[in-house]
Amino acid sequence: MDSRDIKLIRSLDRKKDRDSSGLFVAEGEKLGGEALNSGFKVEKVYRIGEIGEQMMSRITLLTHPSPALAVIRQRKQPPFEAKPGLYLSLDSVRDPGNFGTIIRIADWFGVGTILCSPDTVDVYNPKVVQATMGAIFRVNVIYMPLPEAADKVRGAGGTVYGTFLDGENIYGTELNVGTVSPSMIVIGNEASGISPEMASKVDSRLFIPPYPADLRGSESLNAAVATALTVAEFRRRIYG
Repeated sequence: MDSRDIKLIRSLDRKKDRDSSGLFVAEGEKLGGEALNSGFKVEKVYRIGEIGEQMMSRITLLTHPSPALAVIRQRKQPPFEAKPGLYLSLDSVRDPGNFGTIIRIADWFGVGTILCSPDTVDVYNPKVVQATMGAIFRVNVIYMPLPEAADKVRGAGGTVYGTFLDGENIYGTELNVGTVSPSMIVIGNEASGISPEMASKVDSRLFIPPYPADLRGSESLNAAVATALTVAEFRRRIYG
């Protein structure tokens, strides 16, 4: 490994350099193994047993060096087609940990595509990649104007859902689960929720009730937690 390799890897901590090179980093044996078994092109794998702990400490993008680091080619973003199915839509989600966890949730519940507003955190951010625990290699992430995506879903006879504090109780609401027409769930920004522009595209406003219903404690749920509860209910309607 020479200085050019070190400089390149270190630069992948910045979005502009990831964009210009078309590369990203995944660290750890599990993520490296997931990458090698995926459709992504792995450019190079560095192992601590081969390059030494000191060198791994120089190239890691994490707080502590991992046993392995893979440099991977980004996947070309596919176009969005509003076919029957369940889709997640992230409206300005900024926290890397939240985003990575949401990708992992999508993978667990069989949601194959996540749509992201252009200002949502970069999917190839090292913290996002780590938080996915490998799910990044199985879930398509598409960045596009979300109102356009919502129009495509509605134009295909589908339904757009959003989570709101003034919405209808999700457990008593009829849901389009996506088996016949597309169904989109919009998850809003951690601080400000769903934007007014996207709120205007929502067909059904959902609310996840606290328990007991008349004794609300926390003001709201974390974005990733709300995503898990919402998607779980959609899937429960299919599988019981």
